[in-house]
Amino acid sequence: MPTINWSSKSEKTPPEGGLITESILYQNPEVKEIASVENRLILGDNLRVMSALLEEYEGKIDLIYTDPPFFTNKDYAARVGRGEDSRKPEEWQLAEGYPDEWDDLDSYLDMLYPRLRLMHRLLSPTGSLYLHLDWHANSYARILLDEIFGYDNFRNEIIWTYHGPSPIRSAFNRKHDMILFYTKSDQYVFNTDQVRIPYASNTIDTFKSSKKAGFGKEPDLDRGKVPEDWWYFPVVARLHHERTGYPTQKPERLLERIILASSNPGDTVADFFGGAGTTGITAARLHRRFILSDLQQRAISTTLSRLVLDNQKRAVNSPDHSEHLSTVHLQREKHVHGRLRKSLTDMGIPALKYQNNQVALPAEIISRVMYWEVDPDWQGDIFHSKFQAARPWRKGDLSVSMILPKKRGTICVRIILVNGDQLQEIL
Repeated sequence: MPTINWSSKSEKTPPEGGLITESILYQNPEVKEIASVENRLILGDNLRVMSALLEEYEGKIDLIYTDPPFFTNKDYAARVGRGEDSRKPEEWQLAEGYPDEWDDLDSYLDMLYPRLRLMHRLLSPTGSLYLHLDWHANSYARILLDEIFGYDNFRNEIIWTYHGPSPIRSAFNRKHDMILFYTKSDQYVFNTDQVRIPYASNTIDTFKSSKKAGFGKEPDLDRGKVPEDWWYFPVVARLHHERTGYPTQKPERLLERIILASSNPGDTVADFFGGAGTTGITAARLHRRFILSDLQQRAISTTLSRLVLDNQKRAVNSPDHSEHLSTVHLQREKHVHGRLRKSLTDMGIPALKYQNNQVALPAEIISRVMYWEVDPDWQGDIFHSKFQAARPWRKGDLSVSMILPKKRGTICVRIILVNGDQLQEIL
């Protein structure tokens, strides 16, 4: 079978990694004990993160969706704040997003190859990988995956097509990405009935006029059909209810189709280039467990806010907590230094207000807060986040106060500002 080689290609043992739990997010504040780690949100280099996960997860992850840098040789900034007009980039407030710059193609493949090998090791025998790229490097990745997974375990090259600005004048405008779908073996999960879509109206009309319409049998029109391998979903820039401002964010419907097709409720879904967290949000909503990692702190903060906001929406329809997201362990890979958290007084801001079992943000900081959380019984080590509030992305107000239980210990409050700064106050 053909393989691809380059001067620095290596199959050496991946570097050692380790995970440190910094906080635990309790989306149901009534939960007191945790039997196991249900979901993970990890800050760090995913090569070391995956290496650290091997001991517990080798051969156990059911589905991996991965959306690495595309080899575009650009830096991508995040838009922060609210109400940015996509037609007026000069008015955007920008912050760090993620880099996609490389010395050459060899250096890009040096990044991608060992990570794909680790993903293969982490997948269960019935597991699937969906690798999301575009024209820049898709052809090289296909050969790498044939080598790692085996040519016979290739299932689809899915085309995600979308609309958007069309600036190219020297060729046809590029308006699609490719998603390479491979499985660990020929025994794999694929839930056809979970992803069926309605037949087009003209197809229905054709079969109404002729029962078989030249196909040899009469289809079940009410059941719908399994989608072809080209999909149309709008980009997130056109989805105001999903848009967070994080660069290259993917639409939830895209991930929903993949997760429904290639996993079952209770399965573990992973995304090691987590970005804005769409994989985790969608997996949790579909009752799967998730493992997300990213090297950028803004990606972790964005995902954290989305998890809290999404859980609050579901809780409205589930007062008995049956639809609450289970706990999330926020971890960092041990080679990543812990984030320095300032106090409000360090920044010249009045202290948090606390009286009558209620903690409130000072007015001077409210407009700058993206997310805040409270551990009502902090022991000085792992932060147990029992109460959270996040600023809605488009409309709505941030909750600026929280009522705490009467029985409590040392109160610790953590705050993430829109600009990425992190604060901590002990009450």
